[in-house]
Amino acid sequence: MPGVKDWVLGVDSGGSGVRVALTRADGSGGPDAVTDDRPVATGERGIDAASLLERVLPHAAGLLREAAGGSIAAACVGAAGMATLGDDLRAALPAALEDAFGVRALALAGDAVTAYAGALGLRPGVVVAAGTGLIALGTAGDSWRRADGWGHLLGDAGGGAWIGRAGLDAAMRAYDGRAGGSAALLACAQDRFGPAGSMPGQLYPRTDRPAVLASFAPDVARCAALDPVASEILRRAAEHILESAAAARPEKSGVIEVGLTGGLFRMGEPLLGPLRDQAGWLLPDAVLVPAAGDPLDGALLIARALGDDALTLPCDGAMLHVVRR
Repeated sequence: MPGVKDWVLGVDSGGSGVRVALTRADGSGGPDAVTDDRPVATGERGIDAASLLERVLPHAAGLLREAAGGSIAAACVGAAGMATLGDDLRAALPAALEDAFGVRALALAGDAVTAYAGALGLRPGVVVAAGTGLIALGTAGDSWRRADGWGHLLGDAGGGAWIGRAGLDAAMRAYDGRAGGSAALLACAQDRFGPAGSMPGQLYPRTDRPAVLASFAPDVARCAALDPVASEILRRAAEHILESAAAARPEKSGVIEVGLTGGLFRMGEPLLGPLRDQAGWLLPDAVLVPAAGDPLDGALLIARALGDDALTLPCDGAMLHVVRR
């Protein structure tokens, strides 16, 4: 069991950088989290452990100094791509964190798992994490059920890039005079990207195309109140979101909570309204709830539970891998 001077470490690593936080093992608070805006590198071995440690170790040491000492009883590192690209992290991080801070209990989690814990805690349910992309994750305590999260070319249906791409398709249809076009979305697209005829040159050479597509999703939301094409795009996005949540739902789960987390849901009523309207028949016996916290909150919760031997989420070695030393 952790002592009164023990801390737990949480790390959230994604495409926009790394966030590091320290809180007391009893959950009573700690220093403010710190952010490193440099994303962790990915190489031949997947997510590069040295790159992540270069960002995490100095910040964790600084937070521990700010907290006036003590020891780190447990840690959780949540990273995008952990399940498929986390071999280097699983090989290097346990010894590195033990050497640096004496960490003897470590959880390595996919960012969907930390998003789940941040949204719903450790209880059974389903969480849809939606930003540029979209993934749904569910559990009843014994295993994970995943739906989508396959990237903007193979899936992420209903996510920000999907909505943005559908909006730009409607804009170009209006530009050509084809059916299904939206003059309102065409005007928004030209305000954002320039003349319609030059948009392919604006989009195709970009290496961050999913993020660029997703940047147009708020424009679709703003047009939805008055434009039927934009409204229909968000209705279909809501349908895809609910279908993913239904696919991730644990079998024989009865009434279940579905947590909604991620930046996409900050667009508010233009998307939340269609979600509520369709939930009754696409996701019966489910209650849609806002997220209690974010993925960094989830990482800290997992670390605290790990330190207390109270972690009840499924440890499958890929989505959630636990090491005790």
